[in-house]
Amino acid sequence: MDAKQKLTPGALYGLLGYRLRLAQQAVFRDFAVSVPGLSPGRVGLLIFIDANPGVTQSRLAEAVERDRSTMVGVLDQLEARSLIKRRRGEDRRTNGLWLTRAGCTLLARALRGIARHEKRIAARLSAAERRQLLELLGRISG
Repeated sequence: MDAKQKLTPGALYGLLGYRLRLAQQAVFRDFAVSVPGLSPGRVGLLIFIDANPGVTQSRLAEAVERDRSTMVGVLDQLEARSLIKRRRGEDRRTNGLWLTRAGCTLLARALRGIARHEKRIAARLSAAERRQLLELLGRISG
């Protein structure tokens, strides 16, 4: 076999997990160009916090299906970048989360990049196919 010859994927191409992974890699590569300096996960957290001002760390971890201890480290990083702020919650045992002015500014810029990104990655799909893909992915993810 020639070293430059493309490998045959065999049974891989028929596996949903494999095809989803290839699609995810393509989406993440384009996302990194569109929204430099932020991962999709970090942007997702900022969007959740923006849509739910004062959300607790534990509710946010639950919403994004992450371990609470992992979430603390990620939130520490966002706080260190002055993108979010924590405030003591109503019951004094919980912290609520809010975007800072810098967080709002960064999120607005990220959302503009995401809009361009979404347009590029969906360019090969009709509007109906895009809706169908979202619905099918929703079924898979539960």
